[in-house]
Amino acid sequence: MPTLPDDRFELPEDFGPGSVWADRTGHRTLVGRNQRGVEIPIGHGEGQINPGELLKLALIGCAGMSADNAIARRLGQQVDLRLWAHGTADDELNRYERIVEELQLPLEGLSEEQVQALGTVIQRAIVAGCTVERTVVPGVEVKHRPLRAESNAPASDAASAEGDPSAADGTSADAASPHPGEEQA
Repeated sequence: MPTLPDDRFELPEDFGPGSVWADRTGHRTLVGRNQRGVEIPIGHGEGQINPGELLKLALIGCAGMSADNAIARRLGQQVDLRLWAHGTADDELNRYERIVEELQLPLEGLSEEQVQALGTVIQRAIVAGCTVERTVVPGVEVKHRPLRAESNAPASDAASAEGDPSAADGTSADAASPHPGEEQA
């Protein structure tokens, strides 16, 4: 049975298979959830993962799943595999200019030609099958639309939001300037 968000807010009209949500738990911290009951603490603190790391994990998770059959056919069903993603955000541009993915595999006994052929097969499998990479690489239009909803939160929370002029559009005055040393979300 799918997990649903609590009843603090109504479900949006577009809620359905594939929908995920995140609930604010504190200043610049959230808990992301899916309908299978997985919870991911999001932020920059201990035990949390930041949005840039989530992006990189989404890319290598999708790449690994997309290439899994091709790798297992060539190296065996029990093959060990570790994927890495490297990249840091450009603070001035406020975006990732480059993310490098690496796959670690046991390649003992393969010739250089076999390793290159395996690399080609892996690349083709990822390009053809990784929905995340196919979305991110050409760019994706992401719309941010506020949903008007009556919150079931206590009145004290609503009153503090009313006093914040930025609450109406979902932004805050300090959203554009991350804390020094923090990667912008």
